Amino acid sequence: MNYYISFDVGGTKVKHAILSEDGQILEKGDYHTNRIDSGIFVEDMIATIKNYQQSYEVSGVAISFPGFIDYKTGYVAFGGALKVMNETNIKELLENHVSLSVEIENDANCAALAEKFYGNAKDCDDFICMTIGTGIGGGIVINGQLVRGYQFKAGEFGMMNMAGSNKNYRNMHDTSSTRSLIEQYKEYKGIPNEEIVDGKVVFEEAKHNLEVQGIIDNWLGYISCGIFNLACTLNPQKILIGGGISSREDLLGNLEKELQNIPAWEDFKVPLEYCHLKNDAGLIGALYHFLLMKKNRKRIYT
Repeated sequence: MNYYISFDVGGTKVKHAILSEDGQILEKGDYHTNRIDSGIFVEDMIATIKNYQQSYEVSGVAISFPGFIDYKTGYVAFGGALKVMNETNIKELLENHVSLSVEIENDANCAALAEKFYGNAKDCDDFICMTIGTGIGGGIVINGQLVRGYQFKAGEFGMMNMAGSNKNYRNMHDTSSTRSLIEQYKEYKGIPNEEIVDGKVVFEEAKHNLEVQGIIDNWLGYISCGIFNLACTLNPQKILIGGGISSREDLLGNLEKELQNIPAWEDFKVPLEYCHLKNDAGLIGALYHFLLMKKNRKRIYT
């Protein structure tokens, strides 16, 4: 049996796993993302790979990564929250240190691929996958094909303008990410920016603090505006919601309540569902992308 190492790189943590070729996760873990030093960032990945190689005969490395990714070459033009990795080629950097093939794809595209082939979009040819985490990501599948865009920038939902014609530009990253929610909570509580706050704390306090609940409601309202804009633009069969926050069972119900406040939602309404694979979507989608690339490269060079 062939085994593969998969990384799902986020702005806060790097998740990793060893998977079988059919997408089964055999072992997994995570570590904090180094966003300061690109050398240490790569060294952490190399150490993780070598650790797995002590126990498994590894056939390749798959990476889910934020930002603008040239999936053919491995070049990261822009790394989203990981600006330290801007204009680097992670595929080349890793292949120079480990004797394994490496493939990389945008994180939200990986989530969409995972749902198309293993999750809640198996019978769907037109759908959107929105991931809510440190930033807002997106994957678009039209006519059964992943839409990447000319410069690999399609699906960057986080860059949508949420301020209308107001000159104080704010995008979905600024208004709708879990990072933005925590930042608003810190400002309300007077907590220093450098102090780490788990998002769960915000939701727990909201149970007995109406002002904190108001912060959450405002945050949900911005997300619902983004969902509405996408439904109007692409008219998908369904919209899947992923990212760490999707583990909250009340999220979809609360988003649907906010969407009902938009009069035209009834005209453009589409079903909202959670990503079936939840926090594992990036890991599994990265593997599927690796297998697709392996097949395509074999076709080209044979």
